[in-house]
Amino acid sequence: MTGTRVAHLFTLAALLAWWGYSQIVPPYQVPGPVPVFLRMLDFAGDSYLMTQVLVSIAHISCAIVLAFVIGCALAFASTYLSVTRLLIDGLLTPFLNAFSGIGWLFLALLWFGLNDVTVIFAVTMILIPFTAINVRTGLQQLDGEMMEMGLSFTRSPLRRFARIVLPLLVPYFFAALRTSFGVSWKVVLTAELFGGNAGLGYLLNVARQELDTETIFAVIAFILLFVVICEQVIFRPMQRKLDRRYSRA
Repeated sequence: MTGTRVAHLFTLAALLAWWGYSQIVPPYQVPGPVPVFLRMLDFAGDSYLMTQVLVSIAHISCAIVLAFVIGCALAFASTYLSVTRLLIDGLLTPFLNAFSGIGWLFLALLWFGLNDVTVIFAVTMILIPFTAINVRTGLQQLDGEMMEMGLSFTRSPLRRFARIVLPLLVPYFFAALRTSFGVSWKVVLTAELFGGNAGLGYLLNVARQELDTETIFAVIAFILLFVVICEQVIFRPMQRKLDRRYSRA
C-alpha cells in the first residue's frame, strides 16, 4: 500500500471518528463534519468573515517580513561584525529563542493596547529566532573554496556577496520562511485571541462567548486546510526545485 493511500485512509478514518463522536455528544460540544463544512462555505459569502481571514493573513505576512529582515540583520551582523558576535550569538538570540510567546503578548498589550500592532509585534518577536538561527547556520557553512575562488574573479566585497554569498544562502532563507509560515499560524490565533481587535483569533473569542462551536471548528479546519494547501502547492514544489539545483551544485 502506497504512502498516499495510507494518508487518505487515515484522513477518512479521522473524519469517520469525528462524525461518530458528534453523534453521541451535544452539537455545542462537537459539531459534525457537515455543519462545520457548511460553516466554512459561509466564509466565502460573508464579507465580515472573509475580512477576518484577510486580517489574519495580513498580520502573518507583516510579521514574517519583519522577522525575516530583523533575523537576517542579526545573522549578518554576528558574522561580519565580530564585536557583536558575543552579544547576538551568546545573549540576544538565546534570549529571543527562550522568551515565552505569551510574555511578548502581555508586554505588547501593556505597550500598544488591543490593536494590530500588538499582534504583529508578538508574532514577529517569536519568529525572529527562526530566521536568525537558519541564516547564521548558512553563513557558517559557506563553501570556503568557493569564497576563495570568488577572490580571483573580483575584489569587490559587494559583488562577491551578491554573486556568491546570497545564492548559497537561498536554501537557508527558504527554510527560515517555511518554518516561520508554519509557526506563525500557531501563534497568531493566540495573539489575536488576547491582544487583537480583528482576525481569526478575535473571531474565535467571539464564537467562544456565544457558544458558536461550529465557527470555532470551521476556523480551525480552515487554517489546517490553508496551511496544507500552501505546503503542497508552494513550499514543496519550491523545495524540490532547490534540492535539484543545489544537489547538482
